[in-house]
Amino acid sequence: MPDAAPRQGGPLRAAPWFAWALAVVALDQLGKRLILQHYQLGDATQITGFFNIVRAHNTGAAFSFLASAGGWQRWLFTAIGVVVGGFIAWQLLRHAHQKLFAFALASILGGAVGNVVDRLEHGYVVDFLDFHWAFLAPVFHGGHFPAFNLADAAITLGAVCLIVDEVLRARRKP
Repeated sequence: MPDAAPRQGGPLRAAPWFAWALAVVALDQLGKRLILQHYQLGDATQITGFFNIVRAHNTGAAFSFLASAGGWQRWLFTAIGVVVGGFIAWQLLRHAHQKLFAFALASILGGAVGNVVDRLEHGYVVDFLDFHWAFLAPVFHGGHFPAFNLADAAITLGAVCLIVDEVLRARRKP
């Protein structure tokens, strides 16, 4: 009797992707812990002419969306993170064989979990990466892009990889 076709997903095949997501969470939380230990809210250290390390708290979502909503947004964004994390984990189990797609999902999962941990522990997300360029001045105060963290960077990397994966997939179709 011939062997059954190998499963394309599953826990064993998805294990490296879950490990990557866990590494993202660990690195993100390490960076945030260091900031919380060594910086007071609003402190900043200039690293280069366009980059600072800062301590900022974000009670909202990206670009401080709903940051001044009164507190309920903490639980909304936590719930969204948990639901999205569960969906992504399910997709990773089903599509672990698709390397770029799985890398993208795992990056987003790690970032989402990192920010959910902050919301549960502190009630806000700790941001500490501050990039600023003069050409951003008409759009952002003083040319400073909103501060972000490693979780946000991983989510952005994952989103870009999802777009690239879809473009590559569309090009492969006859």
